[in-house]
Amino acid sequence: MIPHLRDDIAADATPVWPVAKAGFETWSQARAPEVRAWLAGSNFKPEAGATCLLPAADGTLAGVVLGPGAEPDLWAYGGLAAGLPPGDYRIAVDLDADAATGAATAWALGGYRFTRYRRAERDVATLGLPANADAGLVARTVAGAFLARDLINTPADHMGPSELSGAAEDLAGRHGAAFRAVVGQALLDQNYPAIHAVGRASDDPPRLIDITWGDAAAPKLTLVGKGVCFDTGGLDLKTSAGMLKMKKDMGGAATMLGLAAMVMDAGLPVRLRVLVPAVENAVAGNAYRPGDILATRKGLSVEVGNTDAEGRIVLCDALADGDAEAPDLMIDCATLTGAARVALGPDLPALFTDDDGLATDLARHGTAQRDPVWRLPLYAPYAERLKSPVADLGNVSDGPFAGAVTAALYLKSFVGEARSWAHLDTYAWNDADRPGRPKGGEPLAMRALYATLAERFGG
Repeated sequence: MIPHLRDDIAADATPVWPVAKAGFETWSQARAPEVRAWLAGSNFKPEAGATCLLPAADGTLAGVVLGPGAEPDLWAYGGLAAGLPPGDYRIAVDLDADAATGAATAWALGGYRFTRYRRAERDVATLGLPANADAGLVARTVAGAFLARDLINTPADHMGPSELSGAAEDLAGRHGAAFRAVVGQALLDQNYPAIHAVGRASDDPPRLIDITWGDAAAPKLTLVGKGVCFDTGGLDLKTSAGMLKMKKDMGGAATMLGLAAMVMDAGLPVRLRVLVPAVENAVAGNAYRPGDILATRKGLSVEVGNTDAEGRIVLCDALADGDAEAPDLMIDCATLTGAARVALGPDLPALFTDDDGLATDLARHGTAQRDPVWRLPLYAPYAERLKSPVADLGNVSDGPFAGAVTAALYLKSFVGEARSWAHLDTYAWNDADRPGRPKGGEPLAMRALYATLAERFGG
């Protein structure tokens, strides 16, 4: 059962006619005079996402005209679930497989509502699953996105490290995956000292979440997600305004868990491992401090220049653990730097990788899925900015420039055995409602990543 979609919609469901600009004049001339008059009187223009509701003689809704865009744009369908009157609808033309799958996906994604704390204000419209749509792909995409959105939207009082761990364990259980969590003191005992240092000040102990799934002999795919469930900034305290969205600082973890759900649901032939360092960056007497020298799993010492650059510190232990297995592909995703948002804005996750082929594939699928990424350089000379006089490296650079690049270079210091590695610096949030993308948590790049993995590994 896919939310807001049904495969048993009756033939008399309200029709939706997607009519591109190039064919609009021909289409409208074939309509009854009163329909042409209504379209003209409504000043309808068949731009992407534009709609015109057509009345029947008895005042009921006879149909909906939709501007699908030139290519078409899947987001043209994204506003319909929430924007149309509640009821059952069907797309009244034949769509090819890609268009049908995209339309159904966008419709369902646009119907998402976060209802943990209050009811939705109104029901949403339901679409009959188009005949050519890939129902399995639609279902896993929507399920992965809803999982990630729910995790990000849940505030830290109900989505701390322990609850995030519980959600990951539930996901593993649904797919027959192995699950373990290394919690509190065990992090020190099992050599995850950086994760412990960042999270030790919280009443909810820090932990490493570890999921494994699939044939051990299959190609190794490792996903790493930043799971900072709330970020005060630590002793380098954020402003009150700076904390308002910090429940989303585990957006990288949520994105990777949503992606893992898609991979497992599809049964991709990989040996999947998901690593999430889950912490709260809190303030207490035992909080880590600026100037502290931290040990890491890889053996590199790190001087803390700023406790608000905690994401890269917890990630480095998880990356070192995953890298030790020499995976065929390792991807990490993190709400890591404001610098990436300044450079690219909220909609474009910054992509860092030395693998040109992987970068090309992700960019291509991002464009096709309307889920774009933008590559930034791993400019090696900037690693000089991370030098420390007392440790192997610092967790922040020595100046205000290229913050996203230096953060990525910091992470790269902990990767050496993986055959291919990519880092995504994401915002994981929609600042306003848009078709298919309600305001709130968003697993940016998840669809692009899945399409790339499905192509690369088969399935």
